[in-house]
Formats: sequence, C-alpha cells, structure tokens
Amino acid sequence: MAKLHLSSFSRRPTLHQLAAVALLCALSYFAGVWHHGGLTAAPGGGAASSSVSIATTASVSCVSPSPTALKRGGGGGGSSPPLDFAAHHAAEGMELESAPAQRVYEACPAKYSEYTPCEDVERSLRFPRDRLMYRERHCPSEGERLRCLVPAPKGYRNPFPWPASRDVAWFSNVPHKELTVEKAVQNWIRVDGDKFRFPGGGTMFPHGASAYIDDIGKLIPLHDGSIRTAIDTGCGVASWGAYLLSRNILAMSFAPRDSHEAQVQFALERGVPAMIGVLASNRLTYPARAFDMAHCSRCLIPWQLYDGLYLIEVDRILRPGGYWILSGPPINWKKHSKGWQRTREDLNAEQQAIEAVAKSLCWKKIKEVGDIAIWQKPTNHMHCKASRKVIKSPPFCSNKNPDAAWYEKMDACISPLPEVSDIKEVAGGELMKWPQRLTAVPPRIASGSIEGVTDEMFKEDTKLWKKRVAHYKSVITQFGQKDRYRNLLDMNAHFGGFAAALVGDPMWVMNMVPTIGNSTTLGVIFERGLIGNYQDWCEGMSTYPRTYDLIHADSVFTLYKNRCEMDTILLEMDRILRPEGTVIIRDDVDLLVKIKSITDGMRWNSQIVDHEDGPLVREKLLLVVKTYWTLGDEKQ
Repeated sequence: MAKLHLSSFSRRPTLHQLAAVALLCALSYFAGVWHHGGLTAAPGGGAASSSVSIATTASVSCVSPSPTALKRGGGGGGSSPPLDFAAHHAAEGMELESAPAQRVYEACPAKYSEYTPCEDVERSLRFPRDRLMYRERHCPSEGERLRCLVPAPKGYRNPFPWPASRDVAWFSNVPHKELTVEKAVQNWIRVDGDKFRFPGGGTMFPHGASAYIDDIGKLIPLHDGSIRTAIDTGCGVASWGAYLLSRNILAMSFAPRDSHEAQVQFALERGVPAMIGVLASNRLTYPARAFDMAHCSRCLIPWQLYDGLYLIEVDRILRPGGYWILSGPPINWKKHSKGWQRTREDLNAEQQAIEAVAKSLCWKKIKEVGDIAIWQKPTNHMHCKASRKVIKSPPFCSNKNPDAAWYEKMDACISPLPEVSDIKEVAGGELMKWPQRLTAVPPRIASGSIEGVTDEMFKEDTKLWKKRVAHYKSVITQFGQKDRYRNLLDMNAHFGGFAAALVGDPMWVMNMVPTIGNSTTLGVIFERGLIGNYQDWCEGMSTYPRTYDLIHADSVFTLYKNRCEMDTILLEMDRILRPEGTVIIRDDVDLLVKIKSITDGMRWNSQIVDHEDGPLVREKLLLVVKTYWTLGDEKQ
C-alpha cells in the first residue's frame, strides 16, 4: 500500500487534482482569517487594490477589537501592542509592523510654537491695514508652507479637566502675561504661581460673567430652551461663553490674532469654543440664520461705520427673531463718558448712528437697561421689504447666496429671509426648543431646501452616528471617561451626527463642513443647536496650536484626494492636536495604509482596526495617539 501511495504521487497530477488542492488551500486560508477576526498584514509594500490582497501586500495590522481591545492589546488575535489613550505626558512608543515612513518630520524651530498659518503675524503685515483686512485669513503659498511639527512649549501639561478648566489653566501652556497686566483692573485673568486664574470678570461685567448673564436673562428668555446658539464678537478670554455653558447655551467666541495676546488661546485652554476671526472685509464663516443670539461687550467694532456693514453681517447670521446684545460704548454714555475719556456729544452721536442702522434693518429695540441694550431681528421680511419704498438703504441683496461665506466679501445689503405667506410665519421654519431641536428634523431638510436630503435620511444618519460613537467608546475606553476629552473637532461633520451623539457628555464639538463638499449642511448643524464653521482642509484652520483633545476625520482623505498632499492635512491636524491627543480617521483601507505610512514619521502611534460592521467592510478606522514631546525634549 505504501508503494501504491508513493507511486500515486509520482505520477503527473491531473487538472482536477490541482484544482482540488488549490481549493482546499484557499478554504483553509480564509477559515484562518475568519477565525482570527481580520486580515493580518505581512511586511511589504504599499496598498493593494482589494481588501483580500491587503493581507499579502499592505504593511499594517488590521484587527477586530473586543470591547477593551485597544486597552488590552489589540484583541481578536492581533499581535499589535495596545494604543494608550490615557493622558500622562509620557506616552510609551509602539513597535507596530508597518511600512517604512515616507519621511521623518522634524520639529519646527521654537519660534513656531504658537504658529497660526493663515493668521501669521509677519505675513499679515503685507496686507492693507484699512478696516483690519491684514488680520483676516492670509494663508501661505505652497512654497511658504511649514513641513515640520509645531512643538509644544517647554513644560507643557495637559489642561485641567472641565469644569475646573473654566477657572484655571497652566501658565506653561500659554506663557503670556500681557493680559494679566493690561486687564488687571477688569478681572479678566491673573497669574497665580504656575497657573492662570480666570475670575470671570470682564470690561462691562465687573461683578462677574454669571451675574451679567443673569441681568441679560431678565430681559430675554435665556432659560426656556428658545436660545441655544450664540456668537460673541471680540470675546476677550471668552468668560461670557464659558458661563453660558451651564445654561445650556453654546457660544462661538471669536477675536483677532494678537488684538490682545493669545485671548482665543486662553479661551480654548479653558475648554470653551473659540476661533480666531475678525469683522473686516469678508463675511464671517457661518451660514445665514445660524445664531439665536449675538453679543458685543465693549468689542470695539465700529458698528455705525461703512454704511452699517458690520451690523448688516450680524443680521445675516442671526436667525429670524434672534437677538443682538450690546454693552459698553456708547450704551449708558451719560454715566460712563468721563471714564471712557470721550465727549458726551461724540458718544451720543455714535449711539444715534447705531440706532439708525438697526432701524434700517427692521430690528426692534427690546430694552435698554443700565449698561445693556438689546435688539431683535424680525421673524420674516414681509414688512421690511415693504418699507424699502420709504427706507432705500440698505437694499435687499439680489442674486447672492446668503449662506456663502468662504472668502466672500461683505456687501451693504440685507440678506433676504425665505419667503412666507403670512406675517406671523417664521421665515425658513420655526425651530423647536432645546433639547428637542437636536433630534427633530431641521427646517432646512423638512422644507426640501437641501437637494437630495429627505427627513428619513436625516433620521437614519442620527441613528448611524449613535451606533458609530458607541463603537468608538468600545475601542477607546477613555472616550467614556468624563475628564479625558473636552475640545473635539469633527473635520467633515455632514449633519452633525457625531456631535449629536456626544451631546450628553461633558465635551463640545466644533463641526467643520468642508467647502468642497455639500456645504449646505452647516445650516442644518446650527438648526440642531450645534456650532461649526466652513473649512478648506488644504489650508490651515483659524485656531492656535494644541487646541483639540480629539480629532474625528470621516472620509476627509477621500474627499480631498488629488486636491492637496496628504501630509498637508496631516501636519495641520498635528498642529491643532494636543500632546497625547487622539485622532479617529475613518476612510477606505487603501487610503488608511498610505496615511499610516506618513504618520509613522510624525511621532504618532497608530493602529488600523475594523469597521463597526466587521472585517469585510472596506472602510476601516485608523486610531491614533499623538506622543508627548516638547521644545528641547531629548526624545526629539
């Protein structure tokens, strides 16, 4: 029998025998892959054209994590060590089986520690100073881009957890004393050893931001959910926005770079939403009808000048029935003229000019009590359009998209509200009160004004992101901890589903809507009671380095494929991510392999894991932890 057995294999195999052997090998291989929960890569070259071939050509370890997989070490039979999402300033390195990095990115020189590419102080001096245009966005040309990692200052420490961060920050993180001297009397900020303290004061609220907000609440309804989104123009250190959060009001605070040293940076360090911005010649980067309330407390914006252009812009971004609050010069000038070192005649003339602009916009003055004056925008434009027969200026804009706001010049014309059939009707549709408006179908979708989007699609998207966020929390255990993440960024927010799924957690999300996609969804995000901004990710974001604890990038690299270099986007992500911060990149697996080969040279520890629906889905997740390093660190 032995001879027979051996001789049978010495004969030339038939075609059927070869096919049978090949089939058995293939079945054995796929059974092994299925048993181990994914495709495990062997060392080798770049991405393959199919998910099956990744196993032999891609140099990543793709695992299907169990609920604590990344904490324990990968799960599902994956051989990769764990990603450590904890904040402790000295993240241990990982030795993942990965492709050689395309390059190793060096640290930028120390002078770039607070680099803001599109608001660079030196570059801004090339542009006109008229109307502060030099402080608008002026991004570097391709040849001027930094191709290095922006360093954290020596001694950088993770910010205090919320809500303690509202009142205290580490001095080493934002080492600037200018505001503590300049605003000492106004109780904005003070140095206390190795910390900054934020007493909650402001130029026009010496008794504190909370008491000031209570005064506003006596004049308009701040407590019934009808006001949810607010914008603070010229925000200082954002104490107004910080103290509104406890009242379930989410404020977007903005101020120019270097108007006062690092004021927006202080706001973000406190865990308060803020961005660099200025009212100059371009529209603010928000859609029309975005905010329920706008605020200026001695913000030094000349509202009465340039044919009321800046107040016209506030009108564009206020929702129908929204409020504008003004405190500081010239309000209550009879009391404060001597302290402001201005003549009574000058202040009176300024107030009358502001009143005239507000009236020309068809605003109604609600109250002026003490240092606070409040106006309200009409709920529709039926009467206002009729009034143009008498009040010729400003006219209504024609043939201009009211939502367009990316490098869009301001015009001295009123952005018309959607048409109504009745004087009592709210233009564009009435919003539900918070928190119901978060999950209710937004009026822009219900009215069919966003092409191709239905009520059902919105509801399904809300469910989908609840599922996805639950998955994120299962693979990143610290995501569920209350004090680990505070400032979050969603780079491609769609309808804001990611942020909506996290609204019960002590964190906030800046929802960015790329200008090259369907940017009409930013209006939906605001109608849900969330905040966000337009952004082109081939350019820098209007924020300081080390702004965010967690960055979420859903299909960003697919969206920007062939538009700009991958490392342009990744280096910007690194700039705005805090040391030991987390990144979640959701994209096609082939793109993730390429992304990982770049980030391996950026001092990021990363691991590709499977989609929430399992290993057979091409879309996967790249989970990242940015390592801790600072200026002068020997680990550089």
